[in-house]
Amino acid sequence: MGTAYTPGLAVSRYFLVTKTRKLPIKGKVLVKEGDNVEPGTVVAQAQLPGNLAQVKVANLLGLNPKEIKEKMNVKEGDEVEKDGELARNQFFFNLFKTIVKSPVDGTVEYISDVSGNMGIREAPVPIDLRAYIKGRIVEVIPEEGVVVETKAAFIQGIFGIDGEREGVLMVMPDPEEDITPEDLTPDMNGKIIIARRLVSGEALKRAIEVGVRGVVVGGIIEKELIDLLGYEIGVAITGQENIGVTLVITEGFGEIRMSDKTFNLLKELEGKRASINGTTRIRAGVIRPEVIVPLEETGKEPETAQKMGQSELLEGTRVRIIREPHFGKLASVTDLPSELTVIDSGAKGRILRARLDDGEE
Repeated sequence: MGTAYTPGLAVSRYFLVTKTRKLPIKGKVLVKEGDNVEPGTVVAQAQLPGNLAQVKVANLLGLNPKEIKEKMNVKEGDEVEKDGELARNQFFFNLFKTIVKSPVDGTVEYISDVSGNMGIREAPVPIDLRAYIKGRIVEVIPEEGVVVETKAAFIQGIFGIDGEREGVLMVMPDPEEDITPEDLTPDMNGKIIIARRLVSGEALKRAIEVGVRGVVVGGIIEKELIDLLGYEIGVAITGQENIGVTLVITEGFGEIRMSDKTFNLLKELEGKRASINGTTRIRAGVIRPEVIVPLEETGKEPETAQKMGQSELLEGTRVRIIREPHFGKLASVTDLPSELTVIDSGAKGRILRARLDDGEE
C-alpha cells in the first residue's frame, strides 16, 4: 500500500527538468523549437501598458468641461513631454492666464468634454522573459512563451525566499559550521554558497553586500528571517521579496543539519553553474525552492517526475514532515495502516505513523 503515499522533496543526481516559461500578457516569442538557450537568454518579450495619468483640465482652468477642447494645445494621439504645455486659458483682456502642464512624458489617450479630464498614457514597460535554465527549447507557445528542457542535477528545498538567480556553486570553507557575517568575503561575489547548518539574518545581509547570488543551508531560525524581511512569512507564495539574494532551506526552521544525500550531491557539483529559485507555495499547486545544475549527457536515462513519484514508502523509510507542529523534522516510517483512520477534523483518511529522531511517534 506504499504507493498511496507521495514521497517528499526531490534530490536527484540526473533528472529531466522541464520548465514552462510564460509571459504575463501576450507578446512575441524570440526563439524556436530546438534552439539551445542559456539562463539569461531572452526567450520572449511583451510590452506592459504604461500608467495612465489623469489631468483635470476643466477644474484647473476653471471652465465648463465642454469648453476645454478649444483651450487645448494638443489632441488625442499627440506625444507630450513632462511640464510641456497642454492647455491655456487667458482672461481679463489677456492680462491673466492659467496654464496646464503635463505631469509625465507620454501620449494623449483621450480628452473628455464630459468629465473635463484628459488621460496621458506613459511609455510601455518592456517585459523580458528569460530562459532561467540552460537547456533546449522543446515547445513554443505562440505569443506566450516556451518550454525549456534540460538534464541536470535537481535539488528541492523545503522553504525559500526571493526569485530566480544564477551563480557558481561554492561550498563554505567550514560547511559544518553556521554561516556568520565574518565568513562572507568579496571573492564570493556571483557565488551560490552552501553550508550544512544555519545562516543568520546578519549573514544574509552581508551576503547581499558582497554580491552572493544564493545561499543553500539546512535551516534558519524563523526570527532571523522575520527580522531580515521586516514581516512574518505567511502561507502565501514567496519569491517576490527581491532582497538581493535567493535563500533555499533544505530541511526546515530551527537548528537542522542538511541531509548527507543533499550535501554530498551539492559538494560534488561545486564549481558548476547553477540556477536557483526560492519561490515556495505549500498549499494547492505546491511549488518548492530548487537548485538546478545542468550536466553533460551521461549515457543513462534521467529520472523524471513520474518515475520519482513511483517510489514506494515502506516501514523504515526516512521522511521529512512538512506540516506543523513538526515542520521540517526528519522521521522514520513505523507503520502504513491500510484501513482508514479518524483524524482530528473528524473525517476518515489514510495516515502513516512515523518516529521522530527524538523518539516521539
